[in-house]
Amino acid sequence: MRKGRDLLFMLLLTILVVAVVYFVPRNAISVSSPKASIALVESIQEDEPPIEMLYGIPLSAYQLTKGEVRRRQSLADVLFPLGVSQKQLYHISMLPDGLLDERKIRPGNAYTLFSTLDSTPAIFVYEKDPLNYVTVYLEAESVRAENGTKPVEHRIITASGTIETSLWESMVKADANPMLAVELSEIFAWTIDFFGIQQGDQYKVVFEESYVDSQSIGINRILGALINHNNNDFWAIPFRQDEVDSFYDEEGNSLRKAFLKAPLRFSRISSGFSNSRYHPVLKIRRPHHGVDYAAPSGTPVYTVGDGVVTKVGYQKNGGGNYVKIKHNSVYSTTYMHLSRFGKNIRQGRYVKQGDVIGYVGATGLATGPHLDFRFYKNGSPVNPLKVVAPPVEPVKEAYLPDYNVKKSIVMGILKLI
Repeated sequence: MRKGRDLLFMLLLTILVVAVVYFVPRNAISVSSPKASIALVESIQEDEPPIEMLYGIPLSAYQLTKGEVRRRQSLADVLFPLGVSQKQLYHISMLPDGLLDERKIRPGNAYTLFSTLDSTPAIFVYEKDPLNYVTVYLEAESVRAENGTKPVEHRIITASGTIETSLWESMVKADANPMLAVELSEIFAWTIDFFGIQQGDQYKVVFEESYVDSQSIGINRILGALINHNNNDFWAIPFRQDEVDSFYDEEGNSLRKAFLKAPLRFSRISSGFSNSRYHPVLKIRRPHHGVDYAAPSGTPVYTVGDGVVTKVGYQKNGGGNYVKIKHNSVYSTTYMHLSRFGKNIRQGRYVKQGDVIGYVGATGLATGPHLDFRFYKNGSPVNPLKVVAPPVEPVKEAYLPDYNVKKSIVMGILKLI
């Protein structure tokens, strides 16, 4: 039975990769899990062994000296001990912008000197970052240089796990890229309150990750995800319509809603909505018609929806620095105890969902840094955690046949992970 499931999994996974290649062609794609990698296409073996290359340079003609820039080293500190002349160094300093800039030499970055068999310096390669490098050809009377990019391998990876403490720690335990936690929190920001993630919640995800020299340089995109939260399944199926990429649920509704579920990322709720809460500063009981999110001072605060800033200032009754936003004729939100305001946040300014409108602080009556977030419906306070926001435009009828094919493939893969 297990063998049959494995064969079906491989078949569906191959179909998914074919679909990925069809929609967005890639130069190199492989499929893997956090603990294994499966090559889709095997290289054709040549009769003659391939020429060993590095940065596009054949190694057989050179001797190599490798190193890393040390702290406080200049370009001259690196090159002089390698035998590069003062004249060549001068020519290097005169290279056009965008090639090898002395001011952008960074400690820890790798370099390689290719010397001829008689130990004459011939080529110097400096890695600007894990992906990009510059090749400097050390000629007798001058130098020339060109930028280069390392080959990138795109891998399709599956990951799954059960949350014990946090989504981030679960990713680490599953040997998956922990930045997946950030990606998923952004995709499901409108449907799942990640401050309410519980022990026992589960996730499954298929994603594309890029590698250079077998080292990850980042997650490119999520190809499908499933989170079981509070015994409910939440699907994320990527689809493109009208030249716009977005995520949809199993019924074709957009995961993007009118409002984010929370104005902060990766924090915790320190106090909930209440009609009678003991105030830690005033030492009395009074209504607290908002949700407090504890977070370090300076943490960005995002507007949960599009709208117009109606008030920016300081509340003398305890709210400290605050911003109020009117989203439409029904809903408005308020963000209090801010340390400072976001750039260009002022009364009358239109803001878009996810814009930074301020930063967590402890202004006003506050015992420590936190955000007091309040939600109003028709002018009356409501519990932000219980607001059900309407979805934006679903998959259009004209696109449904293509979407249903994509949905079947993605959901089939996720069910087998």
